[in-house]
Amino acid sequence: MGIIVSNLYLQWCQNNLSTELMLKFAFSWHTEKFLLGSLVLLIFYLFLSSLSGSLIVGAIFYSVTIGLLGYATYLKMLYRQEPIYPDDLKMVTQFGLLKEMIGTIPFILALMAVGGAFLLVIWQLYRSRKLTKQQQVIRVLVFCLTSLGLVYVSHFNDESNLLRKAYNRSALWIPYSQKMNYYNTGFMGGFLFNLRVEAMDEPAGYSKEAIEKIKEKYTVTTTETDKPNIIYVMSESFSDPSHLSDITVTGDPLAAYYDKAEQTYSGKMLSQNYGGGTANIEFEALTSFSMELFNPQMTTPYTLLVPKMKQIPSLVSLTKDRGYQTTAIHPYDTSMYKRKDVYDVFGFDTFLDQETIAYTDKIENNPYISDQAAYQQILDLLAEEQQPQFVHLVTMQTHMPYNGKYNDIPYKASGEANRDNLENYLQDIAYSSQALSDFLDALASLPKRTLVVFWGDHLPGIYSEETQAANSIALHETEFLMWDSRQALPTKAKQVTSPFYFAPNLFQRSGLALTPFYQLLLTLEKEMPAFEKGMYLTDKWHDTLPLNKQAQEVYKDYQMIQYDIVQGKQYSQALQFFE
Repeated sequence: MGIIVSNLYLQWCQNNLSTELMLKFAFSWHTEKFLLGSLVLLIFYLFLSSLSGSLIVGAIFYSVTIGLLGYATYLKMLYRQEPIYPDDLKMVTQFGLLKEMIGTIPFILALMAVGGAFLLVIWQLYRSRKLTKQQQVIRVLVFCLTSLGLVYVSHFNDESNLLRKAYNRSALWIPYSQKMNYYNTGFMGGFLFNLRVEAMDEPAGYSKEAIEKIKEKYTVTTTETDKPNIIYVMSESFSDPSHLSDITVTGDPLAAYYDKAEQTYSGKMLSQNYGGGTANIEFEALTSFSMELFNPQMTTPYTLLVPKMKQIPSLVSLTKDRGYQTTAIHPYDTSMYKRKDVYDVFGFDTFLDQETIAYTDKIENNPYISDQAAYQQILDLLAEEQQPQFVHLVTMQTHMPYNGKYNDIPYKASGEANRDNLENYLQDIAYSSQALSDFLDALASLPKRTLVVFWGDHLPGIYSEETQAANSIALHETEFLMWDSRQALPTKAKQVTSPFYFAPNLFQRSGLALTPFYQLLLTLEKEMPAFEKGMYLTDKWHDTLPLNKQAQEVYKDYQMIQYDIVQGKQYSQALQFFE
């Protein structure tokens, strides 16, 4: 009975605490899938009980685990409209971030519950020596069987997996929307669906010969006259709330930003996620590979894919090959999204974090290092080094939580239930906007030409359900600009683009030598200026992939190259497709 209750609890948290939806899922709409999920939970409970040597202690540890998992699911759905994935569990050791996300008191209570459960298990392990021989035999037997069972469950995505086949009898998998996938198959079904899987399926016709033909098709002869500094700035949650339906902002928090944006190539960037997913946008911007092409279970390449690779072609490796010194700056914890490991694979020469950055100033009650401080670190670097620089900055100033950051806020907002959060956020982006403007002015005074790409990674997860429902596409659109300190970039009407187009666009517009890979991307951009799963822009927005014959050919070439690098034999790298 306890297993059924725990599964109901997970469904309740998944369904925004709706008892009606929980009961209908379990006992009316999807009973078979609910029972299959309960079977997996039973195996997990028996594993914990056999490990500790006590059904009672196993039940306590199981209850704490499921309780916290359900709570985390509720919070993630509330703030990011996205379910908990298996890979999210790797964040449990990032105490500082967890405390900021859920609040100090819930964090302390959770820590006490987990600590108490662990102490209880250790105490029970000590006491279990007194079990009779028969009890020990049963315990070992159950432990071995449940361990094998959990290993088997972990291979849920294998074609021959019997549990997956049982789910397939009634499950309607929706890989392009994990939120709907969890709703339709249950928390356990969605969770199992996102266990380990290959990054991409092999495209038809994949071979070395096919890659060679693609290389020949997109090879162009271009030259460059200089090596300007290149600065990437991914600004945490930077966006314009006034672009959302029904939101009215009094004042102009982004005045400084738009003053610069209107002088250069700028517009909207299509973000994969709402309220989070920073690392995925960063992955797209640095590698020019698209999240849309991955299998849906490849939810976070920074944790699931890149650390397992020896190398991956990116803007980092390209600039290094062309004689640049490469530096990553993230004024926060290095363990977040395994950035230290990922940046090593990318090949950054230096990584500055909150412990090693020279400037650590903060604004008022904001717990994060300010954008202005991070920009000063870049200016110092450019002043000291004669070698051309590629610097990639991931800011933190505008990270949640927002409420209570600032005392006197000159901006007001209406049309949004979470007004206090929104108005603090307006002050945040006003500070970021001014800091960026001052930074660009400072770059103009340096003797060496500097190119800047600035963008917001996603919208903040502060908007009410009503606001979200009224802004299906706008909820995924942030601001971007490209800036040349010599003001040599041609201006263009505002565009919507995807982050994987940043590098080829920058190189083409600034006169830097294009690689065959970048030429492929520029060709694809003419067919689809922006796309992510379920959002495809041609002449208008589509929710499925709309390809004519010509576009389909280019898209398949792109798919072939991405597969070759992340899952295949990396023929294209050997053929210098990225150089």
